[in-house]
Amino acid sequence: MYYKGWYHFFYQYNPKGAVWGNIVWAHSVSRDLINWVALETAIQPSIKSDKYGCWSGSATILRDGTPVIMYTGIDRADINYEVQNIAFPKNKSDPLLREWVKPRSNPIIVPEGGINATQFRDPTTAWYADGHWRLLIGALSGASRGVAYVYRSRDFMRWTRVRKPLHSAPTGMWECPDLYPVTVDGRQNGLDTSVTSSPRVKHVLKNSLDLRRYDYYTVGTYNRKTERYVPDNPAGDEHHLRYDYGNFYASKTFYDPIKRRRILWGWANESDTAVDDVAKGWAGIQVANHIISYAGVRSNQKTFMCTMHAWSQLSV
Repeated sequence: MYYKGWYHFFYQYNPKGAVWGNIVWAHSVSRDLINWVALETAIQPSIKSDKYGCWSGSATILRDGTPVIMYTGIDRADINYEVQNIAFPKNKSDPLLREWVKPRSNPIIVPEGGINATQFRDPTTAWYADGHWRLLIGALSGASRGVAYVYRSRDFMRWTRVRKPLHSAPTGMWECPDLYPVTVDGRQNGLDTSVTSSPRVKHVLKNSLDLRRYDYYTVGTYNRKTERYVPDNPAGDEHHLRYDYGNFYASKTFYDPIKRRRILWGWANESDTAVDDVAKGWAGIQVANHIISYAGVRSNQKTFMCTMHAWSQLSV
């Protein structure tokens, strides 16, 4: 996210080694998305509802300019029981946002109503319309159906699940869902997350497939009245259009209000073995794309375009 002159990048990090585990939220800042400074850990296990892990989530800028983080916490030692927590800056006047606090009301979303509590994670950046905030949480229904649940709130603290999912498909667990608007007229400006569908605006729904380990997307229409998303191509979930055909996973976009563009971040997992990673002392890099547009090519064909930039390669 962008805040008071700085780009803030949060990423999952193991401070104890170059393998997965002991996950906290690392925090780096930049003026230009090229040169980065690593700060103190932003979020680490410290309360009952994240005692056994602080997993993925997203940041949102509230209407009064306050940044807020929503993230998945693990609150049991025996199983990965997943709940959603919230954190606020301790000092909003600090442009570097070095300290974060977790209110006592955590967790603010729990897996109720038949949700598989071990497959319920990665809340998205929220969007605002009609007096409500909305966000998505990825989940698994039954043995193989990926689901994006919609939650709504007026105050960002008390959340209610919409009865029907935004969308689902028989693809396996949906990790790191992302929903955002794009133009259809070829303009290269990005759109703020809260812009809703219209004749000139479509939405992209991206999900990270836990079974296949890549990111796929569809383009379609989001109806904020029904809280449903319908892909333009009815078979889009079967085609598995991918952002990238290399190692590129668990991606997340954000809107850059300064340059009016949407930036896509993703984790590029290397093919090295764990032994190699331990030997070199780090594993994984972060890469970025600039989303251009969803442009009409012919009357019966659309193309979703992005350009790759080597803006950042942060060790994780």
